[in-house]
Amino acid sequence: MRQARLLTPEGPVSGVYDGGVIETGAGEYQVGRDGRLLPPCEPSALYCVGRNFAATLDQMEYDRPDEPDFFIKPPTSLLAHRQPIPYPPFTEELTYAGELAAVIDERCRDVDEQDVPDVVRGYTILNDIDALDQQGRTPRKAFDGSAPLGPWVETDVDPRDIEMTTHINEEVRQESTTELMLFGPHEVVSYLSKRFTLRPGDVIAFGSPANPGLIHPDDEIAITYDGVGTLESTVTGDEWGSAPLPTSTEICSLDWMGHRRHYWPLRCDCHRT
Repeated sequence: MRQARLLTPEGPVSGVYDGGVIETGAGEYQVGRDGRLLPPCEPSALYCVGRNFAATLDQMEYDRPDEPDFFIKPPTSLLAHRQPIPYPPFTEELTYAGELAAVIDERCRDVDEQDVPDVVRGYTILNDIDALDQQGRTPRKAFDGSAPLGPWVETDVDPRDIEMTTHINEEVRQESTTELMLFGPHEVVSYLSKRFTLRPGDVIAFGSPANPGLIHPDDEIAITYDGVGTLESTVTGDEWGSAPLPTSTEICSLDWMGHRRHYWPLRCDCHRT
Protein backbone atom coordinates (compact mmCIF):
# COMPACT_ATOMS: atom_id res chain seq x y z
CA MET A 1 0.00 0.00 0.00
CA ARG A 2 1.20 3.50 -0.86
CA GLN A 3 0.52 6.30 1.61
CA ALA A 4 0.78 9.87 0.29
CA ARG A 5 0.10 13.46 1.29
CA LEU A 6 -1.39 16.18 -0.90
CA LEU A 7 -1.50 19.95 -0.53
CA THR A 8 -5.00 21.09 -1.56
CA PRO A 9 -6.55 24.60 -1.47
CA GLU A 10 -8.22 23.53 1.80
CA GLY A 11 -4.97 22.29 3.33
CA PRO A 12 -2.97 19.04 3.51
CA VAL A 13 -4.72 15.67 3.21
CA SER A 14 -3.38 12.14 3.65
CA GLY A 15 -4.52 8.84 2.27
CA VAL A 16 -3.86 5.81 0.10
CA TYR A 17 -2.32 6.53 -3.30
CA ASP A 18 -3.35 4.50 -6.34
CA GLY A 19 -2.93 5.50 -9.96
CA GLY A 20 -2.68 9.23 -9.37
CA VAL A 21 -5.61 9.34 -6.93
CA ILE A 22 -5.40 9.68 -3.14
CA GLU A 23 -8.29 8.09 -1.26
CA THR A 24 -9.01 9.67 2.13
CA GLY A 25 -11.82 9.24 4.61
CA ALA A 26 -13.36 12.43 3.19
CA GLY A 27 -13.21 11.43 -0.47
CA GLU A 28 -10.87 11.16 -3.46
CA TYR A 29 -8.26 13.68 -4.60
CA GLN A 30 -6.50 13.62 -7.97
CA VAL A 31 -2.84 14.56 -7.92
CA GLY A 32 -2.30 17.61 -10.11
CA ARG A 33 -5.94 18.57 -10.48
CA ASP A 34 -6.69 18.87 -6.75
CA GLY A 35 -3.20 19.69 -5.46
CA ARG A 36 0.44 18.71 -5.45
CA LEU A 37 2.23 15.99 -3.53
CA LEU A 38 3.86 16.92 -0.24
CA PRO A 39 6.72 15.02 1.43
CA PRO A 40 5.02 11.79 2.48
CA CYS A 41 5.66 12.26 6.21
CA GLU A 42 6.38 14.96 8.79
CA PRO A 43 9.67 14.09 10.50
CA SER A 44 11.12 15.75 13.56
CA ALA A 45 14.50 14.76 12.10
CA LEU A 46 16.04 12.91 9.16
CA TYR A 47 18.77 10.50 10.27
CA CYS A 48 21.09 9.71 7.36
CA VAL A 49 23.71 6.97 7.27
CA GLY A 50 26.80 7.53 5.14
CA ARG A 51 29.62 5.29 3.97
CA ASN A 52 27.31 2.28 3.90
CA PHE A 53 28.37 0.77 0.56
CA ALA A 54 31.81 -0.74 -0.10
CA ALA A 55 31.92 0.90 -3.54
CA THR A 56 31.61 4.33 -1.92
CA LEU A 57 34.44 3.57 0.48
CA ASP A 58 36.70 2.49 -2.39
CA GLN A 59 35.89 5.51 -4.53
CA MET A 60 36.32 8.09 -1.76
CA GLU A 61 39.18 6.24 -0.04
CA TYR A 62 37.29 6.08 3.26
CA ASP A 63 38.04 3.59 6.00
CA ARG A 64 35.35 0.99 6.62
CA PRO A 65 33.32 2.09 9.68
CA ASP A 66 32.94 -0.27 12.61
CA GLU A 67 29.38 0.94 13.20
CA PRO A 68 26.86 3.03 11.22
CA ASP A 69 28.22 6.49 10.46
CA PHE A 70 25.37 9.01 10.52
CA PHE A 71 24.41 12.67 10.37
CA ILE A 72 21.11 14.55 10.77
CA LYS A 73 19.14 16.78 8.42
CA PRO A 74 16.45 19.09 9.82
CA PRO A 75 12.82 19.18 8.60
CA THR A 76 13.60 22.47 6.84
CA SER A 77 15.68 20.48 4.33
CA LEU A 78 12.61 18.71 2.90
CA LEU A 79 11.35 18.99 -0.66
CA ALA A 80 8.53 17.00 -2.24
CA HIS A 81 8.44 14.78 -5.33
CA ARG A 82 8.86 16.98 -8.45
CA GLN A 83 9.45 20.09 -6.34
CA PRO A 84 12.41 21.98 -7.87
CA ILE A 85 15.79 21.78 -6.16
CA PRO A 86 17.24 25.31 -5.86
CA TYR A 87 20.96 25.45 -6.63
CA PRO A 88 22.51 27.03 -3.49
CA PRO A 89 24.50 30.22 -4.07
CA PHE A 90 27.22 29.14 -1.63
CA THR A 91 28.49 26.09 -3.56
CA GLU A 92 30.00 25.21 -6.90
CA GLU A 93 30.04 21.45 -6.26
CA LEU A 94 26.51 20.09 -5.77
CA THR A 95 25.94 16.36 -5.88
CA TYR A 96 23.14 13.88 -5.19
CA ALA A 97 22.68 10.41 -3.72
CA GLY A 98 19.70 8.11 -4.19
CA GLU A 99 18.85 6.45 -0.89
CA LEU A 100 16.22 4.11 0.50
CA ALA A 101 14.63 5.54 3.66
CA ALA A 102 12.44 4.12 6.42
CA VAL A 103 9.59 6.10 7.96
CA ILE A 104 8.97 5.47 11.66
CA ASP A 105 5.38 4.69 12.65
CA GLU A 106 5.41 4.99 16.44
CA ARG A 107 7.38 6.60 19.23
CA CYS A 108 10.10 4.15 20.18
CA ARG A 109 13.50 3.73 21.73
CA ASP A 110 15.98 0.87 22.19
CA VAL A 111 14.38 -1.35 19.54
CA ASP A 112 15.82 -4.83 18.97
CA GLU A 113 16.75 -5.58 15.38
CA GLN A 114 14.11 -8.30 15.02
CA ASP A 115 11.42 -5.86 16.19
CA VAL A 116 12.23 -3.10 13.69
CA PRO A 117 9.46 -4.09 11.21
CA ASP A 118 6.92 -3.46 13.99
CA VAL A 119 7.92 0.21 14.36
CA VAL A 120 8.44 1.09 10.69
CA ARG A 121 5.49 2.46 8.70
CA GLY A 122 7.12 1.75 5.36
CA TYR A 123 9.80 2.92 2.97
CA THR A 124 10.33 5.91 0.70
CA ILE A 125 13.19 7.51 -1.28
CA LEU A 126 15.57 10.30 -0.24
CA ASN A 127 17.90 12.33 -2.44
CA ASP A 128 20.79 13.34 -0.18
CA ILE A 129 21.82 16.63 -1.78
CA ASP A 130 25.38 17.54 -0.82
CA ALA A 131 27.41 20.74 -1.28
CA LEU A 132 30.79 19.04 -1.46
CA ASP A 133 32.94 22.17 -1.23
CA GLN A 134 31.58 23.16 2.20
CA GLN A 135 33.41 22.30 5.43
CA GLY A 136 31.80 19.65 7.63
CA ARG A 137 28.72 17.54 7.18
CA THR A 138 26.18 20.01 8.54
CA PRO A 139 27.11 22.84 6.12
CA ARG A 140 27.35 20.32 3.29
CA LYS A 141 24.15 18.39 3.82
CA ALA A 142 21.68 20.12 6.16
CA PHE A 143 20.62 23.24 4.26
CA ASP A 144 17.17 24.18 2.91
CA GLY A 145 16.22 21.98 -0.03
CA SER A 146 18.85 19.31 0.63
CA ALA A 147 16.38 16.46 1.19
CA PRO A 148 13.91 15.72 -1.64
CA LEU A 149 11.71 12.92 -0.26
CA GLY A 150 8.94 10.80 -1.76
CA PRO A 151 6.88 10.30 -3.69
CA TRP A 152 4.99 8.20 -1.11
CA VAL A 153 5.52 5.62 1.64
CA GLU A 154 5.31 2.00 0.48
CA THR A 155 4.17 -0.17 3.39
CA ASP A 156 4.55 -3.60 1.76
CA VAL A 157 8.20 -4.10 0.83
CA ASP A 158 11.23 -5.97 2.20
CA PRO A 159 14.09 -3.43 2.31
CA ARG A 160 16.91 -5.97 2.43
CA ASP A 161 17.26 -6.77 -1.29
CA ILE A 162 15.91 -3.98 -3.50
CA GLU A 163 17.50 -2.99 -6.80
CA MET A 164 17.97 0.73 -7.43
CA THR A 165 18.99 3.09 -10.22
CA THR A 166 19.57 6.81 -10.48
CA HIS A 167 19.19 8.56 -13.83
CA ILE A 168 20.44 12.07 -14.61
CA ASN A 169 18.91 13.39 -17.83
CA GLU A 170 17.96 9.76 -18.64
CA GLU A 171 21.57 8.55 -18.23
CA VAL A 172 22.20 5.86 -15.60
CA ARG A 173 24.52 7.22 -12.91
CA GLN A 174 23.87 4.78 -10.06
CA GLU A 175 22.94 1.11 -10.11
CA SER A 176 23.08 -1.20 -7.12
CA THR A 177 21.06 -3.19 -4.59
CA THR A 178 20.37 -2.76 -0.89
CA GLU A 179 21.81 -6.25 -0.38
CA LEU A 180 25.26 -4.63 -0.72
CA MET A 181 24.81 -2.35 2.30
CA LEU A 182 27.45 -2.79 4.99
CA PHE A 183 24.80 -2.27 7.67
CA GLY A 184 21.32 -3.46 6.76
CA PRO A 185 18.15 -1.39 7.24
CA HIS A 186 16.97 -3.23 10.34
CA GLU A 187 20.41 -3.01 11.93
CA VAL A 188 20.60 0.74 11.26
CA VAL A 189 17.16 1.50 12.73
CA SER A 190 17.97 -0.54 15.84
CA TYR A 191 21.35 1.18 16.22
CA LEU A 192 19.88 4.69 16.01
CA SER A 193 17.01 3.83 18.38
CA LYS A 194 19.56 3.11 21.10
CA ARG A 195 20.76 6.72 20.83
CA PHE A 196 17.61 8.67 19.99
CA THR A 197 13.92 8.52 20.80
CA LEU A 198 12.38 8.06 17.36
CA ARG A 199 9.04 9.73 16.67
CA PRO A 200 6.25 8.97 14.19
CA GLY A 201 7.21 10.34 10.79
CA ASP A 202 10.94 10.39 11.45
CA VAL A 203 13.07 9.36 8.48
CA ILE A 204 16.09 7.04 8.51
CA ALA A 205 18.04 6.88 5.24
CA PHE A 206 20.48 4.05 4.60
CA GLY A 207 23.13 5.54 2.37
CA SER A 208 23.90 5.45 -1.32
CA PRO A 209 26.14 3.58 -3.75
CA ALA A 210 29.30 5.18 -5.13
CA ASN A 211 29.39 8.98 -5.33
CA PRO A 212 27.64 9.74 -8.62
CA GLY A 213 29.11 13.10 -9.62
CA LEU A 214 27.93 16.70 -9.83
CA ILE A 215 24.56 18.15 -10.83
CA HIS A 216 23.82 21.48 -12.49
CA PRO A 217 20.83 23.74 -13.16
CA ASP A 218 18.25 22.11 -15.46
CA ASP A 219 19.44 18.58 -14.67
CA GLU A 220 16.59 16.09 -14.25
CA ILE A 221 17.02 13.46 -11.53
CA ALA A 222 15.05 10.20 -11.25
CA ILE A 223 15.81 7.79 -8.39
CA THR A 224 14.09 4.40 -8.51
CA TYR A 225 13.91 1.70 -5.86
CA ASP A 226 12.05 -1.33 -7.21
CA GLY A 227 8.82 -1.95 -5.34
CA VAL A 228 8.92 1.50 -3.75
CA GLY A 229 8.70 4.04 -6.56
CA THR A 230 10.60 6.80 -8.38
CA LEU A 231 11.52 10.17 -6.87
CA GLU A 232 11.82 12.85 -9.56
CA SER A 233 13.36 16.32 -9.26
CA THR A 234 14.74 19.09 -11.47
CA VAL A 235 17.57 21.37 -10.41
CA THR A 236 16.72 25.04 -10.88
CA GLY A 237 19.18 27.87 -11.36
CA ASP A 238 16.84 30.40 -9.76
CA GLU A 239 18.40 32.26 -6.89
CA TRP A 240 17.02 31.60 -3.43
CA GLY A 241 14.13 33.92 -2.69
CA SER A 242 13.38 34.64 -6.37
CA ALA A 243 10.46 32.20 -6.65
CA PRO A 244 6.90 33.55 -6.41
CA LEU A 245 5.48 33.77 -2.91
CA PRO A 246 3.17 30.89 -1.95
CA THR A 247 -0.57 31.24 -1.51
CA SER A 248 -2.02 31.78 1.97
CA THR A 249 -2.85 28.05 2.18
CA GLU A 250 0.73 27.12 1.28
CA ILE A 251 2.04 29.64 3.82
CA CYS A 252 -0.08 28.00 6.52
CA SER A 253 0.98 24.51 5.47
CA LEU A 254 4.65 25.37 5.27
CA ASP A 255 4.65 27.03 8.67
CA TRP A 256 2.65 24.22 10.29
CA MET A 257 4.95 21.53 8.91
CA GLY A 258 8.09 23.58 9.56
CA HIS A 259 9.75 22.86 6.23
CA ARG A 260 11.45 25.01 3.58
CA ARG A 261 11.00 28.56 4.95
CA HIS A 262 8.85 30.38 7.47
CA TYR A 263 6.64 33.17 6.15
CA TRP A 264 5.41 34.54 9.46
CA PRO A 265 5.18 38.19 8.24
CA LEU A 266 2.55 37.00 5.73
CA ARG A 267 0.25 35.20 8.12
CA CYS A 268 -2.82 33.47 6.80
CA ASP A 269 -6.18 33.38 8.59
CA CYS A 270 -5.08 30.40 10.67
CA HIS A 271 -2.36 32.49 12.35
CA ARG A 272 -4.23 35.70 13.10
CA THR A 273 -4.06 36.90 16.69
